[in-house]
Amino acid sequence: MNDEVDDKGEVAGAAAAATVYDPAAPAPLGVGRTPTGHADVDALLERLGDADHLAADGHIEVYEDVHRGLREALTALDARPGPPAPLSPYDIRS
Repeated sequence: MNDEVDDKGEVAGAAAAATVYDPAAPAPLGVGRTPTGHADVDALLERLGDADHLAADGHIEVYEDVHRGLREALTALDARPGPPAPLSPYDIRS
């Protein structure tokens, strides 16, 4: 090896520049997220990217937060008033 040792006892050169691979370290999955057109839902889906920078034991908090938000968004869709239902011919009495 031709790596030189500096005055602090540290190895200089390519060996020092090499990064150590840690399979347990957080790493982005690189999963793309397609916009839905609903701002609230898109924001929740972007929140999933926060898990990319956390250790595995931190993922559950992000996933639960996103799940809760998506459930609330779906519930809000059910709560919106729609047009009144058409009258049944049996409801009209003379």
